[in-house]
Amino acid sequence: MTLKHFALLSFTVLFVSLSSANVKPTPEWGPTGHRVVGKIADNYLKGSTKRAIKKLLNRQTLAFVSTYADEIKSDKRYDKFYSWHFVNMEANQSYQDSTKNPDGDIVTGINYCIEIIKDDTSSDDDKAFYLKLLIHLIGDIHQPLHAGLAEDKGGNDIKVTYMGKNTNLHRVWDSDMINGFNMSYSELALNADALTKAQVKAIEEGSIVDWVNESHALANTIYKDTETNDKLGYKYSYNHFNTVRSQLQKGGIRLAKVLNDIF
Repeated sequence: MTLKHFALLSFTVLFVSLSSANVKPTPEWGPTGHRVVGKIADNYLKGSTKRAIKKLLNRQTLAFVSTYADEIKSDKRYDKFYSWHFVNMEANQSYQDSTKNPDGDIVTGINYCIEIIKDDTSSDDDKAFYLKLLIHLIGDIHQPLHAGLAEDKGGNDIKVTYMGKNTNLHRVWDSDMINGFNMSYSELALNADALTKAQVKAIEEGSIVDWVNESHALANTIYKDTETNDKLGYKYSYNHFNTVRSQLQKGGIRLAKVLNDIF
C-alpha cells in the first residue's frame, strides 16, 4: 500500500467514525448541560449543605460529579440504573396516570437516592454514590425529552439535521443547541437569568412528579414543532435556546432545594 493510499484509507475511516458519532442516540443533557445545573446549584446551597457535600464527595464539586451517572454506563454492573434516567408517557398524560416501568424510572430512581442518602445506617461510600446519581438525575428531569414518548424513545428515533449535521431530536435538545452556543458550562451558569427571591421560591415549589409533568408538557410542545427529516438551524435555536437555558437554571435551583432538604 502506498503512502497516498494509506492516507486516503485513514481519512475514510475517520470520516465514517465522525459520521456515525453524529447519529448516536444520547439519553440526557450532555456533559455541558449537567455541569451548568451543578454550577448553578452551588449558588443556592446553604453553608451546612456545602460542608456535608464537600465531605461526602471528597471536595469534588457538583459540576465535576454531575456526569458520573453517564460515565458508569460503560460498566455492566450498573445496567440496572439505565431506566432511572428517563420516564416515557403518552402525549398529554400525567406521570400519575402513566404505565410504570417495572425496572424503575427517573422518579423512583430519585426517590431511592434520597432515601439512601438520608438513611443514617448507609455507609459514606453508598451516600456518595447515590448523591452523584441524584445530582445527575435532577438535571435529567429538566431535559424535556426525558419525559417524552416511548414510541420514539424520547425523540431519539426522530432523525433530523442540525446545522447541516445528522442527529436526532433528543440530541438537539440534549447537547447540539448547547454546544452550538459555544460557551463553557461556567460561562452559561454565570449568564443565567437574574431572578428575584419570589421567582426562585416559585421555581422551588412542587414535587419531583410535578417537575416531571412540567417537562412532559414541554416535550409535547417540542413534538408539535418538529417532524422527522426536518432541517434545523439558527432559527430553531433562536426559538428554543431560551427554553434550554431556563430548564438548566430550574434544574440547578431545584437541585439545590433537594440537597438543602436532605442535609
